Amino acid sequence: MATSYKATAKYLMVSPTKVRPVANLVRGKGYEEAYGILTAMPQKGARLILKVLESAGANAMNRNSKLDESQLKISAIYVDGGPMLKRVWARSHGKRDILLKRMSHITVEVSEVTEE
Repeated sequence: MATSYKATAKYLMVSPTKVRPVANLVRGKGYEEAYGILTAMPQKGARLILKVLESAGANAMNRNSKLDESQLKISAIYVDGGPMLKRVWARSHGKRDILLKRMSHITVEVSEVTEE
């Protein structure tokens, strides 16, 4: 059984619905391929996932000195919703609405590629 290495970023100020499509693009890909895809994307979510991916890769290479970036692949990536900040949004005639500022928790797991 291959060992997996995990990294998490919590309380990121971006909506999970904006980050999930980016995460779906790199799910199951190799480390180097995912890195190339994420560096080319203009979305904020891509930058955030890239930081977590780099952290998970560093965790894998520091704990197992024999590993190389080419031997890693993304085994799991998921984006969960965090707490919401409630803010007041002024409307006409003295009324107000509630504006929800959403947060995300991003988790990336990388594991060794097993050649069969």
